[in-house]
Amino acid sequence: MPVSGKPARRAVLDTNVLLNLWLFDDPSVRPLRAAIEAGSLRVLRSRDCDDEFEEVLAREGFGLDDASRAEMLTRWARCSEPIADVAPAPFSCTDPDDQKFLDAAFTVRADWLLTRDKALLRLARRAVATGLRITRPSAAMTYDRAHS
Repeated sequence: MPVSGKPARRAVLDTNVLLNLWLFDDPSVRPLRAAIEAGSLRVLRSRDCDDEFEEVLAREGFGLDDASRAEMLTRWARCSEPIADVAPAPFSCTDPDDQKFLDAAFTVRADWLLTRDKALLRLARRAVATGLRITRPSAAMTYDRAHS
């Protein structure tokens, strides 16, 4: 539990957000990384989500060696929690490659699905009725500060 005494919000992060956190060190997601490290945001991951992250990191264009990839994957595993069994979400994403994130978020009843992906963001209004906010990382961190 975070220092504030409030239960930590729960989130699922898509692969692009993970890349911005661990590979690119994007300044726009530094508040997100700080929230994860402080324990005020619990991040959850499914095996399918992990597999995609690992596959993307192995792409030649990133120029990462085996040790660098392993370090990023280990860092991610240390600050996140695995989801044992993933169930299908109550609705589908138009991009089948993104369905895994939606399924993971619904399975754990996450507060947030953090993404920059347009197909997932188009589901935001529909998802909010179920208690899931699909939004960009910066919007989530702004919302969290305003509602703390």
